[in-house]
Amino acid sequence: MTITQEQATWFAQTFSQIADNVERAVLGKRRVVELVLTAMLSDGHVLLEDVPGTGKTSLARAVAQSVQGTNTRIQFTPDLLPGDITGITVYDQKTGRFEFHAGPVFANIVLADEINRASPKTQSALLEVMEEGRVTIDGVSREVGVPFLVLATQNPVEQAGTYRLPEAQLDRFLLRTSLGYPDHAATVRILDGAAVATADLRPIVTPQALVGMADLAATVYVDALVLDYIARLVDATRSADEVRLGVSIRGALALTRATRTRAAAQGRTYATPDDVKALAVAVLSHRLILHPEAEFDGVTAEAVIGQVLLDVAPPTQRESERAR
Repeated sequence: MTITQEQATWFAQTFSQIADNVERAVLGKRRVVELVLTAMLSDGHVLLEDVPGTGKTSLARAVAQSVQGTNTRIQFTPDLLPGDITGITVYDQKTGRFEFHAGPVFANIVLADEINRASPKTQSALLEVMEEGRVTIDGVSREVGVPFLVLATQNPVEQAGTYRLPEAQLDRFLLRTSLGYPDHAATVRILDGAAVATADLRPIVTPQALVGMADLAATVYVDALVLDYIARLVDATRSADEVRLGVSIRGALALTRATRTRAAAQGRTYATPDDVKALAVAVLSHRLILHPEAEFDGVTAEAVIGQVLLDVAPPTQRESERAR
């Protein structure tokens, strides 16, 4: 079953309402807000690479408030243990039984602050939950619930005492983005008190409705020519001179899922090459491993993806219409 035009129109209106609501608390960051919502509706997670004090916690809380969801914040430190994230079983002397005490990962929106400060073992515990959507402790599996979004943050400047995320773990994030500093106009509005406290935001949809939106997004039609375009983009990253390891098939699938969601957010029942272009940098760039020589020369993964988008020709509108 493919999404109908009426459903796509409702999806776009609701998506816009959620983004508008979140932007009341996080001023001037519409693009980032839409990317986070796209990841959530594509069953993915977000890596925010940003300096402290740019509103990452406010963003997580605003999204949770807008979808009537629960949110938690985990401050990653070198002594954080996997059980501190997932939860542990504790023996109750009164009942003579082991009882499970759920960890902070059991929430709809989980802010994993400075994820690269924890040990690889602790990092992998969170990433396992991200992939599986459940926690297994003492042989018992427990679902973390839906919707489930992890917003993990990294400080790109302060790297002392950090553990770099391995490439295989980076690949599990649907997209990477950055809030960055607000522009001058937004800064003035923030200083003037225009930003709404996250606790005062009104809910727009229920978690169940959000799950329904995600199901609708998954039914957006993607033409074979658009799929071919995504495949050619991925292939081009693998053969680029500056790249040691290109985008995996998981990355191609992630771009396809996100493309469907963006098309629905635009009120369309079908995806276009423009949807792919709009998301390619955010979805693909963190999956590349560059040659050391290229990094030394100042080449960035974002620049490589940008060049790939220039080099790989998208299908023309006439070809897409003929195929449809």
